[in-house]
Amino acid sequence: MSLCVVRSRTLVGLDALPVSVEVHLANGLPSLTLVGLADTEVKEARERVRSAILNAGLEWPHNKRITINLAPADLPKESGRFDLPIALGILAASGQIDGAALQGYEFAGELSLSGALRPIRGALCMGLAWLREPAPATAPRTALVLPPGSAEEAALVRQARVFRAQHLLDVVQRFALPGLALGEAASAEGWVELRASAPGLAHPLGLGTPGLHEQPDLADVKGQAAARRALEIAAAGQHSLLFSGPPGSGKSMLAQRLPSILPALDDQQALEAAAVASLAGRFRPEHWGLRPFSAPHHSASATALVGGGNPPRPGEISLAHQGVLFLDELPEFARSALEALREPLESGSIRISRAARQTEFPARFQLVAAMNPCPCGYLGASQRACRCTPDQVARYRGKLSGPLLDRIDLHVEVPLLPAQQLFAPAAAETSATVRERVAQARLLAVQRQGHANHSLHGAALQRHAALEPAAEKLLQQAATRLGWSGRATHRALRVARTIADLAASERILSLHLAEAMQYRQPPQG
Repeated sequence: MSLCVVRSRTLVGLDALPVSVEVHLANGLPSLTLVGLADTEVKEARERVRSAILNAGLEWPHNKRITINLAPADLPKESGRFDLPIALGILAASGQIDGAALQGYEFAGELSLSGALRPIRGALCMGLAWLREPAPATAPRTALVLPPGSAEEAALVRQARVFRAQHLLDVVQRFALPGLALGEAASAEGWVELRASAPGLAHPLGLGTPGLHEQPDLADVKGQAAARRALEIAAAGQHSLLFSGPPGSGKSMLAQRLPSILPALDDQQALEAAAVASLAGRFRPEHWGLRPFSAPHHSASATALVGGGNPPRPGEISLAHQGVLFLDELPEFARSALEALREPLESGSIRISRAARQTEFPARFQLVAAMNPCPCGYLGASQRACRCTPDQVARYRGKLSGPLLDRIDLHVEVPLLPAQQLFAPAAAETSATVRERVAQARLLAVQRQGHANHSLHGAALQRHAALEPAAEKLLQQAATRLGWSGRATHRALRVARTIADLAASERILSLHLAEAMQYRQPPQG
């Protein structure tokens, strides 16, 4: 056989689109031509593949003209993920392995010069793409063959059939034609099928039960009852939150403990979060099932937050998908970076547009931000005097636009605590206790409307956030007196709905609305 086609996939955002690696051997001057919109990393595969085949003791077709086409031709291909399918295509086209047997598999993996397989980015995206595609009517579904590390990621999709190969020879031995003499024996454990267990059981790869890893506990926070209450409301309704207070008051400490009181991720949510981390090369097995917590430095650019580049990569807001995005020192971020948050806060996704194509990444994150009340940080503090002028305070707060602040549901002041409270015996509730209440409130919201209260809009908001007459009158008076926009009024109503859920109340009472109203006030010194 002088022509062979091997199946693989390329990454376009979170999608892993099918690619056919076509290899043709013909008589003529020895050469290797690679076509199909391949970037520099893919074109360099010719050197890696040649060395890997020779060092594995296999035959390289020295006297052949080799043409490799990555189809479809208009789909960009990047990274070293095509090394393994290219090598297998050359071996099959030169008659060393069975090309027909390769058709039941999809291959991806980078080759070292010795032939060992190295992990690739986005292996979990391949598993998810395999799951989303309809099964063929006349043939069994393809299996995935991936390097160590990448195979374990793809096997998180329990329905997928995944094989782990450590070396090129492990794959060659599996598909070798009779009479092929291997230069060295393949490893005994080199070709292993990773079988998933039944849903709901511990994962077979040793990842354990989601949510049981050690996290910072809310019991570590002394005092700050108002801030703890706001954190609980934010977790129950998936609301965005802004802490304002002097340095050392515990704003960052509170924010870091939000993931510990959020409900556990279900399998689909855990897969989505892990897929984004896999695409960025950040997936770690010990993080499986945990809510992501992304805390970029305030020097981060708009591209670092929302994503971009060529090819587009996910930014910090997508890496926080199904988790928490914490922006400390909020006014110190570039204004362009903060304004880029406005759309994904509403839509739950981010679309990156380039001349050639558009890429969409998920961005359903919970925003928690922290800021000082003034440049020196001590405006309104009783322990230390503020040394900022009114103009400095106005300029500092002016770095945050009104539309952005309007999209943050809860504004909470975090005061400095007296020293005696810091050394008082711990009496605060643990994260586990608070998480039970949060989960119960989330369950009420999901049973009522199918999603968290943060996503209530339009007619659904009017239907599910019903006010008693006294509360309705109070809301109208507050909105008029405080000059709230329609968005601010609706956000206060959503927060009140969450407070009512925490109290297991079917209707929103005046006391629920009154508590929600105090969180709509912009933080003052």
